[in-house]
Amino acid sequence: MNNYKSYLEKQGYAVTTIESNQREIQHFCKWCKRQTTSPFEIDYKMCLRYIKQLTRKGNTKKTVNHKLGSIKTYFNYLVEEAFRSDNPIENTTIKGVKRTVNYNLLESDELEDLYYSFETDKYQEDYHKYTLKRAKVILGLIVYQGLNTTDLGNLKIEHLQLSKGKIYVPSAKRSNARELELKPWQIMEFMEYVNEVRPIIQDRIEDHSEQLFPTNARFNAIVYHIFKKLKKYNQKAENIKQIRASVITNWLGQYNLRKVQYLAGHRYISSTERYLQDDLENLHEIVNNFHPIS
Repeated sequence: MNNYKSYLEKQGYAVTTIESNQREIQHFCKWCKRQTTSPFEIDYKMCLRYIKQLTRKGNTKKTVNHKLGSIKTYFNYLVEEAFRSDNPIENTTIKGVKRTVNYNLLESDELEDLYYSFETDKYQEDYHKYTLKRAKVILGLIVYQGLNTTDLGNLKIEHLQLSKGKIYVPSAKRSNARELELKPWQIMEFMEYVNEVRPIIQDRIEDHSEQLFPTNARFNAIVYHIFKKLKKYNQKAENIKQIRASVITNWLGQYNLRKVQYLAGHRYISSTERYLQDDLENLHEIVNNFHPIS
């Protein structure tokens, strides 16, 4: 269990979360032993029996999902350490739990339209033109990489890897680090930004720090003005949270849950699961077959 604790610590889990996770795994291991199996060999069908027992103990659906999250994490650890070849309950959850419903999401083509509609050469005043070019680069990271305000504000020039066509997003208090692919047209925009636009902005505001997007105002203010402009192109565009939710939801239509968790920088798989839409039938029908609670 000490090795598992080290694994959780490397994943960035809080001390209290590690302790509760370990307690849940101890309960799970004891149950497996009583069933003459182990976490190393238990299959999906047997896991459902454990879930059924959890529901019979009077746990709420939310609590059961929380306990499942601990077990999923443990299975991921076993896979990483080559004790198992799969996580039998990776995409399993209890239906009926109230979760955030994302209204008014934008499709991928609508997101792309926002990017291409954003004008940068309309104004004659040079400095305004440069701030708009900076805004478009930022917008690209929002609509293609799903970055939030914290991610954008934490970026430094060293995180940009144009030769690899990627950008490194450092970890934050509530998110994991990840390396994300840039679109070819983003690379071209970034080259102009780094070589021409950024130095001019730095000189104007007298900020020669390593920040990728130097500013003499709060970063939220830049994002606010971007969305004020976007509303002229599409009234559905509300704020950066909505766009990020749209990006993540669209990813879920293309990739598996674990990859989307990485792309979004989510610490916990449950954070990614909240973006699953009700019409995605990759959730198992546990309620119908095994869940006694209506």
